[in-house]
Amino acid sequence: MPRNGDISQNRYIDIIKWVFKRNVQDGSREVSFPRAQLVEAARDLGLEAPKNLGDVVYSIRYRTDMPAEIDNLAPPGMTWALFPAGRSIYAFRPVAVNQIEPRSGLTKIKVPDSTPGLISRYSMSDEQALLAKVRYNRLLDIFTGMACYSLQNHYRTSIEVEGSTGAQSLRAQVETDELYVGIDRHGSHHILPVQAKGGTDRLSIIQIWQDFRVAKQKFETLTARPIATQFLDDMSIVLFEFSESGDQISIARERHYSLVPPEKLTDEDLEEYRYAASHAPRMG
Repeated sequence: MPRNGDISQNRYIDIIKWVFKRNVQDGSREVSFPRAQLVEAARDLGLEAPKNLGDVVYSIRYRTDMPAEIDNLAPPGMTWALFPAGRSIYAFRPVAVNQIEPRSGLTKIKVPDSTPGLISRYSMSDEQALLAKVRYNRLLDIFTGMACYSLQNHYRTSIEVEGSTGAQSLRAQVETDELYVGIDRHGSHHILPVQAKGGTDRLSIIQIWQDFRVAKQKFETLTARPIATQFLDDMSIVLFEFSESGDQISIARERHYSLVPPEKLTDEDLEEYRYAASHAPRMG
């Protein structure tokens, strides 16, 4: 018997396919629709309308693959991603990469685990536990080479977005899991929006696209450096940094960290890290 979560996912997929088919045109580079159309789709399909329409969008972005019936109509070498395009308006747009996947085979850097035991015991979710481990072990400092400080959790704001034709509003509500500010060796200040995903949810390029706009619109005098993080299968932690060129976003750096008891960090490990540091390019 299908689980309730599977039933919801299948219903959401049917709804989003209906919406795409309803609005797509030959050669489309953008397929936009109002959120209310999700209800219209459910009714037309004879399905129960979702109580939380935002969950339909979240699921398509972060929990499941884009249906093949939709992806097959993307330009060659591209896939569709679901962007905000105004208040309660969304748009499918083609991107080179939608969901962000860690690379296999990267060396895991051991870091002595400084997470307080009480935090590990009482974290309420995988995402909360992940953000706590990043914070208490200063993984952003290690990853970026800067002194980084947590500014705010669950930062909610509205950003200006590229609206679709006829959109009444060109602003969209977004949320960033945590904001950091950083200062580098030259004294320059940086803003680091951090997105975290735990459990089976996936990182999406949509979050990074939003974070670039949060950084540039709300902290325009700081250098924008969006970060994403997630647990790997063995509970080690991956960190990504991104770059944006034109309308495409790519991974600039990726590192994997394993939090270990101090006694598990061997002399051989330290020698390996010294060697790697001595042969790394020197930053100005």
